[in-house]
Amino acid sequence: MNLPDIRVEKGHAEPEEVAAITAILLARAAAQPAPPAHRGRAKAGWRRLEREPGFRAPHSWHG
Repeated sequence: MNLPDIRVEKGHAEPEEVAAITAILLARAAAQPAPPAHRGRAKAGWRRLEREPGFRAPHSWHG
């Protein structure tokens, strides 16, 4: 027995209605943009010391 991939939970849908909603769902799934190739951070989590200001106040904490 071949079961359908889409099932009507409540009420009754004609085969044409099921086909129409299937076509809409497939079109929406095909139209979604591809996920980004890299999901990492936009910038490095570390700092280059030569780009930091030369002096930090002794009472400040910079992390």
